[in-house]
Amino acid sequence: MTEDEFYRSLGRRIKLLREKSRLTQEKLAEKAGINLDYLGKIEVCINKPGIKTILKLANALGIDIKEVFDFG
Repeated sequence: MTEDEFYRSLGRRIKLLREKSRLTQEKLAEKAGINLDYLGKIEVCINKPGIKTILKLANALGIDIKEVFDFG
């Protein structure tokens, strides 16, 4: 898996998890304490989040961080 493929998969996974939790981008960004625009760009693979941001998103979604990486 290339770096670009990884971040595309990550963005799709975060979007899927957000939708499964029935959260809007705005609500998830608020719960995670990140900028709404930044979250939107993560989901479409423009921004490449660091581990701290991914951890914030996992916590806001109420899931273990390893679930974020379950691209399966």
